[in-house]
Amino acid sequence: MDLLSTLSGSLMESFLPSGWDLAKIDSCVGDDPTTITQRQSWWNEGFEPIPCNTLSDFDTMLGHEIALTISQARTDGHSLAMILPVGPMGMYRWAVYFLKEWGVSCDHVHGFNMDEWSDSDGNTLPSDHPGAFENAMSDAFYGPLGDLTVPPEQRHFASKDALPHFADQIAEIRAGGGKLVVLFGIGRVCHIAFWEPQFAAEYADADAWRADTHRIGAQLHPLTIEQNAVTSFKSRTTLVPAFANTIGPGLFLGADKIIGGADGTFSRGMMWQGLSLWMTLRHDPTPWIPSTFMPTQPGRLFFLEELAGPLQPECN
Repeated sequence: MDLLSTLSGSLMESFLPSGWDLAKIDSCVGDDPTTITQRQSWWNEGFEPIPCNTLSDFDTMLGHEIALTISQARTDGHSLAMILPVGPMGMYRWAVYFLKEWGVSCDHVHGFNMDEWSDSDGNTLPSDHPGAFENAMSDAFYGPLGDLTVPPEQRHFASKDALPHFADQIAEIRAGGGKLVVLFGIGRVCHIAFWEPQFAAEYADADAWRADTHRIGAQLHPLTIEQNAVTSFKSRTTLVPAFANTIGPGLFLGADKIIGGADGTFSRGMMWQGLSLWMTLRHDPTPWIPSTFMPTQPGRLFFLEELAGPLQPECN
C-alpha cells in the first residue's frame, strides 16, 4: 500500500502536477545509492554530479567551484554573467573566502538574481526585508567581498521592472565575449529558480517552453511554498508569499557552465530533496520536471551523499 495504490479519491489526486507520471517517477529511484551518478544517455558529456560526504564539504566544494569559475574568467580576460540563487546559501561564505585569499576582484562579474518573492502583480519585498533575496545576497556575498565585490551597477535583482531586461543584458555581455554561468538549487517539485512544473501545461510544445525567459508574478506550487516555509521561514507558512518573479528556461538552459547544489537534508535521517535529486538525474528531460534539463548542460552538480538514500521508510 502506497500513494500509487491509494491516490484515487484522495486529496492528492489533483494536488501534484498533472503531467507527472508517478510510477515513472518512482522508478527513477535506485535501491543502491552509489548508482545515482551513473551516466544517462541525455546527459551532456561535460556534466558531472559530485557527491559530498558532509554539509561542510558541500559548502566548501561548491564555494570553491564558484570562486574558481570567477577567477578563471578574470585570468581569461572575459566578463562573467552569473545567474545566482538564494538556496542553497552556505557556499557563498566559502566563495568569498577563496576570492579574498586569492585577491581576485569581481569587477568583471555581472550578477543576476534568478528570482524574488512577489505578489500577483510582481511587486517585491523591500530590499532590506529579512526574507528578500536581494537582502540575502548582499549579506552573504556582495557585502563580505568588500573592496573585491561586484560593482553595484552590475548587480541585478528580479524586480518587475528589472527582470524583463535580463535576457538582453546577458545577451549583450555574451556578444562582447563574456560567458554565462547558471548557479542553481533544485526545488521540491523540481523547479529551477521559481519556474514551476505546472507551467508546462501553458505551452504548445517543449520548444515554446524552452524559449520563455521570465515570468512576473508567477503562481507558486503549494509544495514550493511549504518547502520554503520549512527551510527559510521557521515553519511559518503564513509568512511565505504565494507568487514570485522568476527567470525561465530561456535563460537557465542557455549556460556555458552550470554549478548546482542539493543539500536538502534535516537531522535524524530526515530530508526533503532525495526524490527531487533522483528525478533530476534519472528522469528524461521534460518541461513537467524542469530540473531534468540541467544535466543536458556542461558543469557540475554537487549533492550531499545522504540524499541518494537508500530512500526507504524510517519513522522519525
